[in-house]
Amino acid sequence: MNKKQKGFSLIELLIVVAIILIIAAIAIPNLLRARIAANEASAVGSVRSMVTAEVSYSSTWGVGFAAAITNLGGAIPCTASSTTACILDPIITVTGTKSGYKLTATGAGGAGTATSPDTSFEAAAVPVTVGTTGQRTFCSDESGVVRFDPAGGADPGTDTKCEALTALQ
Repeated sequence: MNKKQKGFSLIELLIVVAIILIIAAIAIPNLLRARIAANEASAVGSVRSMVTAEVSYSSTWGVGFAAAITNLGGAIPCTASSTTACILDPIITVTGTKSGYKLTATGAGGAGTATSPDTSFEAAAVPVTVGTTGQRTFCSDESGVVRFDPAGGADPGTDTKCEALTALQ
């Protein structure tokens, strides 16, 4: 049997597999960090959209700010009213979750009526799983300044508690 065999030896295949595993071990954490960064950017954009929607709601319906995030949107087909303003995308208002963040918006300071309007609001984005879908919690109020909790804690719940957090640069 002088015929020379063609192909790879077991050692050569094991070396290739080891190299692939090393490259994967380097790349996967970077991909996870990139996904978290993308989710956080989406959350900040959603909070800004909710602030704009609250201001638009207040000027359109004359009952102050919306009492809940569901008042800012509505299921398709949407008929605009003070209970379903059709301002925000149903992904945000109906499901309340987008890009790994739970989104909320609540009015305060009144009864949400023409005689007793909500004079303030708080919009927030909280990671569904801290460290996996996002690292930080974001919030804003009628000032329009987006703030964050670096620990990714719970929704601040009020505009006063939101104002105590660090402003996003």
